[in-house]
Amino acid sequence: MLQAPARSTEGSRTPAVSDTMAQPKGTVVLAYSGGLDTSCILVWLKEQGYDVIAYLANIGQKEDFEAARKKALALGAKKVYIEDVSREFVESFIWPAVQANALYEDRYLLGTALARPCIARGLVGIAQQERAAYIAHGATGKGNDQVRFELSCYALCPKIKVVAPWRLPEFYQRFPGRRELMDYAKKHGIPVPVTPQTPWSMDENLMHISYEAGILENPKNQAPPGLYTKTCDPAKSPDTPDVLEIEFERGVPVKVTNTGDGATRSSALELFVYLNDIAGKHGVGRIDIVENRFVGMKSRGFWHSPECEFLRECIGRSQESVVGTVRLSVFKGHVYILGRESPRSLYNEELVSMNVQGDYEPADATGFININSLRLKEYHRLQSKVTVKQDE
Repeated sequence: MLQAPARSTEGSRTPAVSDTMAQPKGTVVLAYSGGLDTSCILVWLKEQGYDVIAYLANIGQKEDFEAARKKALALGAKKVYIEDVSREFVESFIWPAVQANALYEDRYLLGTALARPCIARGLVGIAQQERAAYIAHGATGKGNDQVRFELSCYALCPKIKVVAPWRLPEFYQRFPGRRELMDYAKKHGIPVPVTPQTPWSMDENLMHISYEAGILENPKNQAPPGLYTKTCDPAKSPDTPDVLEIEFERGVPVKVTNTGDGATRSSALELFVYLNDIAGKHGVGRIDIVENRFVGMKSRGFWHSPECEFLRECIGRSQESVVGTVRLSVFKGHVYILGRESPRSLYNEELVSMNVQGDYEPADATGFININSLRLKEYHRLQSKVTVKQDE
């Protein structure tokens, strides 16, 4: 996995273009990915009179960070910050989601939704450090990321101003399609892909890799096999399972042990990456889902809001007694629970055993059943009255 120095920066260089710039507007910190869209936005922001600082967060994506740095500087970025927030992403965002069993539609792990407030926190940090009045991003005007980025930024720094080019008529009318963006890139010396653009958009981080748009916008289209870069085909996965023991404290994993080879991991980042590697080897984690959008067409952009902080505090309290070990098997696209134990479990084997009466008096169940059946009997009585009245 590629790593980048935390908060590394490099000075300005002469941009590859020499257009007539507008009146100076101040400094903007751009959430930069190194791709075509944000590279064009970087140059466009300079055209508008901004001094651009590029910010690239390393949250576990496969990225040539040094190449992205050089590209941004060549296009005229005043500075480039590359920040490794992988550990922070796991400890401060993924683990709280694990504590809460946070799943969208009971199966999607919210990989993108959790990453955006993490990135936004880094953006705001750089903006405050550089005394920049503006933050910019390349999220579209239809999607969820614009909400996630901006609500997080405003919550962390209410005075910050956000520049969202894809919502500005002077930008999206100038670039109504990808062809116009490509023409702009060629005109201004912005490197463009030499291979045909993949017919979908992708988001990758430590937690997941997700795809949308293009051919995937039609739900009848099957996802091409080449999309699954983090998981192997379950049909081609190993014929021997990996058996793991995961120890929990306060509702989050603190240690994993592979009972086969004895390998262990205990730091949050290493543990998370190891579990991903094992799961991917066995084809675990593939889903195909149709999701909703927050702008009337899904988003959890309120991570840094008071209500979300309150919720996380409550969930944290609820997990204080969640401690113990789970033994599981990872095999052929599935995770099978083999056993679990906890020193603070409410489970009492003697109490539930069919062979030992313990402190339980079976005769007491009669009253319990009678009380719970009262509403059913009363409902039946009322229904009988209604039926008789209708027959009259």
